Amino acid sequence: MNKVVKNAQEAIEGIKDNMVLGIGGFGLCGIPENCITALVGSGIHGLTCISNNAGVDDFGIGLMLQTRQVRKMIASYVGENAEFERQLLSGELAVDLIPQGTLATRLMAAGYGMPAIFTPAGVGTEVAEGKEVRRFKEKDYLLEYAFEIDFSIVKAWKGDTHGNLIFRKTSRNFNPLVAMAGKITIAEVEHLVPAGELEPDQIHLPGIYVHRIFEGVDYQKRIEQLTVR
Repeated sequence: MNKVVKNAQEAIEGIKDNMVLGIGGFGLCGIPENCITALVGSGIHGLTCISNNAGVDDFGIGLMLQTRQVRKMIASYVGENAEFERQLLSGELAVDLIPQGTLATRLMAAGYGMPAIFTPAGVGTEVAEGKEVRRFKEKDYLLEYAFEIDFSIVKAWKGDTHGNLIFRKTSRNFNPLVAMAGKITIAEVEHLVPAGELEPDQIHLPGIYVHRIFEGVDYQKRIEQLTVR
């Protein structure tokens, strides 16, 4: 199976209106910049995006919010995005805020083929409203369902033509979990190498999870806030 595609436009073929997307990254670290740009140019609308965060106003998923392409956002942190706030308060955007560990574990469950998990996070709070609570060993746990993701889109530092991926530093937080969870997973990488060139012990995500891969261009690698001494 040839997994290599030419560019982001070819990689996102098949993504349609009203689909559920998993988008990797942690803050602005390790986000799939090329694929987000391609999605913005595609005109696709009604998307549900599952991601650790919603980017900032002029970068990351924030670009898709500006073009009103996102119908619902499922995330654990959204504090850097004024347009996100405006759409939420005006009722234009549906939002599920999820504890970060729960978000990660629901992604992992999808990758493992598990239908649901039990977690103590959120018990006794608004997070628990309408959800099943079960008691194990004198402690209450929430039932949370694994995500159902049509396409996952991630960014890695290096990958090979079989789809094996290596992530750098903080970008490893959510990208591997997002990649595992998608029915179809797209990976954009800074460096694409022939199969067999990566040291097996250094691979963070095996290629079995990746369906399309390409070498991206013109990465900005922004950070949310620059703090200097």
